[in-house]
This record gives sequence, structure tokens and C-alpha cells, in this order.
Amino acid sequence: MGTTKRRSPLTDWTVLVPVVALVALVFSWGRDLPGFAVVLVALCLAGAVLAAVHHAEVVAHRVGEPFGSLILAVAVTVIEVALIVTLMADGGDKTASLARDTVFAAVMITCNGIVGVSLLVGALRNRVAVFNPEGSGAALATVATLATLSLVLPTFTTSKPGPEFSTAQLTFAAVASLALYGLFVAVQTVRHRNYFLPVDTGRDAGRDNGRQDDRQDDHAEPPTARAALLSLGLLLVALVAVVGDAKAVSPTIETAVAKAGLPQAVVGVIIALLVLLPETLAAVRAARRDRVQTSLNLAYGSAIASIGLTIPAIALASIWLSGPLLLGLGAVHMVLLALTVVVSALTLAPGRATLLQGGVHIVVLAAYLFLAVSP
Repeated sequence: MGTTKRRSPLTDWTVLVPVVALVALVFSWGRDLPGFAVVLVALCLAGAVLAAVHHAEVVAHRVGEPFGSLILAVAVTVIEVALIVTLMADGGDKTASLARDTVFAAVMITCNGIVGVSLLVGALRNRVAVFNPEGSGAALATVATLATLSLVLPTFTTSKPGPEFSTAQLTFAAVASLALYGLFVAVQTVRHRNYFLPVDTGRDAGRDNGRQDDRQDDHAEPPTARAALLSLGLLLVALVAVVGDAKAVSPTIETAVAKAGLPQAVVGVIIALLVLLPETLAAVRAARRDRVQTSLNLAYGSAIASIGLTIPAIALASIWLSGPLLLGLGAVHMVLLALTVVVSALTLAPGRATLLQGGVHIVVLAAYLFLAVSP
């Protein structure tokens, strides 16, 4: 492509929107917002989500896979942890299960929602979505182990009444989660990095109808180090704005949930949906470019980071947080988790998926969302 004159980066919407969203966060923090202000903050939230996706893709293009997916997953999860801890500190006993509800919602959304939509998009484009079963299978095994240790075992332990860990058990779960997360990152980025790289199917050759832009994006020169650092900083700003603005509108959400007579767990579902929007959009765009492996990296990497970083952070925060910390899942959610693991294993084993596999994952997510609203 020929060189074109670029606008000043300071006037680009991807720079302005995160800053505006952050300003909205500053003015709305800790205040009771009227209806029009809630709408404005929600619009800033949506804009920050789109900007976060753009900057994540810039950083990913600079550092390459799987580091790009890892950066977005970790950044989103760190902000998610901050939001959970903040809400638990302010909410008292009624937020005792917020960490469990949010983490489990994140697992279901990533392993069924993001995976399902990515497979649907990939299969619609090429009839069959192709990915690397070694890397994706290892990621799924890590998710299943972390979820079982942190969310299933507390329901059956007997040291404390209720679905809680004792202090020693919570410490073990936190250390084990961090160790598994660190091991997964080392395998993904160093020892077996090739297992997590997009599969080159060679199917783009000769396809010119509406796909030139995708191929140009794939083969474009990586951004400069300065541009990548700017995007990394703006990505963090956008993510802070996303979660902060979500917290600003959360009282309205909680009031609406209570007035509608819905379970308190719905709040955790809504938080997870908002926080995972950037990764969902990034995964869909990757699948459209025939990079289904990148989409799966985002999905399973987010689930692993959500558990592997959240549980240790909550364990540490429980030192000063008052009230119980309920981590154990109920029977319905354990069934859904088991179904997700089984279906995911069958999906990933061949390294190829059709519309059917994507549809199955979407139905599992729909069942989870329906039962969250109508338990």
C-alpha cells in the first residue's frame, strides 16, 4: 500500500474515548447518578470497550501470538479483581458470593460464549474452524483443574460449615492457582509456544470477495515500539474506565435486579459480561480473519487468568474483608461446569469444529444464563 498522511494520534477516537470515559469515571465515582447520567456513563462504557479492542489488537500485532492474547487476558482480569474486591468491601454479607458468581460467570462466558461464537464465525467462513488441539486441550485441562480446586471442592470440605474454605484450605487453593497459572504462561509463551499459534490453513489464497482488508491487516507491518507502548497505556486506561464506569452504574443495576426479583448472582453475571466484552469482540474479529486459535487463546486464557489471579487476590483480601467468603458452587452450577468440560473436550480433540460444535456451546451458555435468572 502507498503511504498516506496520518492524522495526529491525539485526535484519533481510540485516544479520545478512553480519556473521556476516564473523566466520566472521575465525575461519577461515589455519586448517586440520575437517569441521564447513567445513560451517558453507559455510552462512555461502550466506547471504552471498542477502544480497548483496538488497542489490544495493536499490542498483539506488535508482540505477536500468543503474547497479545495473554496481555489482554491479564489486563482484563486484574481490573476484574479490583472491581470484585471493591464491591465486596462496600457490600458486606450480601456480596459474600460475588467472587464465586463472577468467576464462574467468566468461566461459562469464555468457555461457552466466546468459544462458541468464535467457532460459529470460523465455520461460517470456511465450513470448518481449524485450531491446534494440543494447545487448546492443555488450556482446557488447566481451566477444569482450577475451577474444580477453587469452586467445586469448597462445597464438599468439612472444616467450615457452608461452601467455604478454611484458612489453610484457602491458602492452598491460592498457591495452587498461582502455580498452575504461572506454569501455563511458561508453557504458552516459551516452552511450547508453537502449540498456541494460529494454524496456517492456506485457505485465503484466491479469496478476494470482501476479504482484502483482512489479509492486509494480517500482513501489515507491525506498529512501532512507540505506537505499541502508547496503545498499551491506552488499553489500561480503557480497561480501568470500563470497569470503573461499570461500577458507577452498578447501583442502578443492583436496584433493577432487586426490583425485578432476580437472584443476587445475576449481578456477578452482568459484571462478567461487561468486563469480558473487549475479549469477546477481539475473539470474534480474530475468527473472522481465520485465526480461530487466537480466539481460543483469548477464551481459555481469560478463564485461566480469571481463576488463577482472582482466587489468590480474594484470599489475600479476605484478611481485611469482613463477612464470609462463599466459593463453593451449587448442584446446578456443578452440573453445568461438568457439561462444559465434557463438551469442550469433545470439541477440541479433533482440532476441527463445525457449526454444530459452536451451536452446542452457545446452548450451554444460554442454559446457564436462563438458570441464573430463573433458578
